[in-house]
Amino acid sequence: MFSHIMVGANDLPRAKAFYDALLGTLGVGPAMQDGHRIFYMTPTGVFAVSEPIDGQPATHANGATIGFACKDSAQVDAWHAAGVAAGGTSIEDPPGLREGSVGKLYLAYLRDPDGNKLCALHRL
Repeated sequence: MFSHIMVGANDLPRAKAFYDALLGTLGVGPAMQDGHRIFYMTPTGVFAVSEPIDGQPATHANGATIGFACKDSAQVDAWHAAGVAAGGTSIEDPPGLREGSVGKLYLAYLRDPDGNKLCALHRL
């Protein structure tokens, strides 16, 4: 459904260090940089981070979450640990099992250094 997702950043080197560590846990290689943007290319889509083109500060979306698919709960835990170690902030409940109307999910939530809300998800 999606070709790419892009979030804004105010400090591109800091964002690259964070996302290289975070996405490395999912088997995604380090970002390719193109000027004021970085790109993580995969066979199923692209995740990108950009300094705003309009010169205004990057801000996070209120109510938005970007979810990353994980192969198992261990990968969710590794994703979360790498994100915290690289400057992210753990939010909501600790990583773990949640049950709801969509079934059993193993989830972890972070905010990146610019405040974007991220989730790692494994469907059981």
